Amino acid sequence: MAPWNALPLRNVIVSIIQKRHGVILDDELVRILKKQMGSEPSDAELNRALMQLEINGIVHVSQITKTKRRIEVIEEGLEFLAVDED
Repeated sequence: MAPWNALPLRNVIVSIIQKRHGVILDDELVRILKKQMGSEPSDAELNRALMQLEINGIVHVSQITKTKRRIEVIEEGLEFLAVDED
């Protein structure tokens, strides 16, 4: 059983990315989360948290390769358009 964490995963992710100057790769994020939380979040938990952050306009996740993603904090005044959105 994973230890209980007082902060939601979304908040922890945002603070980690901000410490990395707003950009991080997903494998590095997982490594840091495992170190901070004591256990590695499942793929489903991580994807759910990233999706919520992206829907709320806090981060942007882009696919670099088939297995690697780039996660960046969206600065104020900066917007990302969805596919086929002009």
